[in-house]
Order: sequence, then C-alpha cells, then structure tokens
Amino acid sequence: MKEEIEYQDQVEGRNSVLELLESGKDINKIFIEKGDKQGSINKIIAKAKERKIVIVEIDKQKMNQMAKTPNPQGIIAIVPPFDYCEIYDIINLAKEKNEDPFILILDGIEDPHNLGSIIRTAETAGVHGIIIPKRRAATVNSTVNKTSAGAVEHMLIARVNNLNETINTLKQQGIWICGTDINTNKYYYNQDLTGPIAIVIGNEGAGISRLVKENCDFLVKIPIKGKVTSLNASVSTGIVVYEAVKQRNK
Repeated sequence: MKEEIEYQDQVEGRNSVLELLESGKDINKIFIEKGDKQGSINKIIAKAKERKIVIVEIDKQKMNQMAKTPNPQGIIAIVPPFDYCEIYDIINLAKEKNEDPFILILDGIEDPHNLGSIIRTAETAGVHGIIIPKRRAATVNSTVNKTSAGAVEHMLIARVNNLNETINTLKQQGIWICGTDINTNKYYYNQDLTGPIAIVIGNEGAGISRLVKENCDFLVKIPIKGKVTSLNASVSTGIVVYEAVKQRNK
C-alpha cells in the first residue's frame, strides 16, 4: 500500500475526472461513492467502461477518508504522477501550431488553488505552456487539478531547477520576457505583448524575486485604484494574459 501512495496521485471531482477520461491519459482505477447515480456520474461510468478502466464502489466514509479535497463529488480517479514536460516541448508546440510562443512563468506561486486557477485561465487563453520552479512552489496535485476544472490535462507544464537559467534559454530562442511588478511605471495595456513572449507572474505576497525581475526584458503593472495594494495572483494573470490575447488577435 505504501508504494501505491508514494507513486500515484489522484484526481477528484466530476468535471476533472471527466476531462481526464476525455484526454485519453492513463487512469489506474476509479472509485465511485455508493448510492444513486445521477447526472454526469453516469457519463463518467460509461466512458470508464468504454476504456476498460476498473471501477470500485465505496461508501461515503471511505470516500471522505481517501479525498484530498473538501468535496470530491463522489468520485476519485487514481492516476500516475503528473507528467511534467521540458521547456522545449512548449516551444515545439508553438512551432507545430505555427504560432509565436506564448508562455507563462510562475515565480513561486505557493497556493494550489491559485495554480489551478492560473492553469485554467492559461488553457482557455491559448497559452502554449507554463513553467514553474521545483522549489518553494505549488506542484500539480488533486487540488490543482480540481481547481483548474480539468484544464491541467490539456496544458504543458515544465518544472525547472532554476528560473533564471530557463529565462536565459528562452531569450536565446528569441522569446521576450515580460515581468509584472507594481513598482514599475508602465501599464500592461501600453506594452506591446505580441510576438514570442513569456509573462512572469510573481509570488502571492512577495511578487517576482529580485534576480528574475532583473532578468526580465521589461516590466508592466496593473493600475490599482482602491485601498488594497495588490491583486490575487490568478486575477493578475487573467488580466495581463487576456491583454496579450487581445493584442495578438488584432
């Protein structure tokens, strides 16, 4: 049992499990809560049977004991650990689509709910991939998967040892690095965000680290008019990313 816990992860919630099934990725087993089968759970069962995935019915108490999120919605899928990619996979995806690379770099996002929300926004906006550091940052887990509403199954995510080395590699590939920083003078909507670009979003409290900030080609900020001096990291991401989408689609 120890080995199973150590080398596997789980996806919880109906939307997330359905997205997982439709993505075609490996699923080792699906646990479903005993009782009435209503709504999307029937669609999930049908798809799981179609893919010949083992389905196990368990009682509510056992389901709650297994769950890593507050409300698994009566379903938990046991899966292999998240398959992180390399940064060149992200660049190559952009090439395959004949598009300029559109990348997100997350500098120390620690809240898995924020990470999940950012992944969801990135996927809907057509971002080619996300880069996160291996240390002092949230990783892809059941909470991230559920918060992303399954978008994590369709997003390339690279986990790197050193963000600054990675930024230099991206620069060598002709990609401009745009940092977000409240202390700069330029508003995000006055900056050209077209062409090959990577947008850096900083830690929820401290923002972008000093070395990463110094390594950015330019910095932008979001106007803050109220008494609260900062926005949630996932909200900031949505604002800047969709400005880039708007400019790139002109």
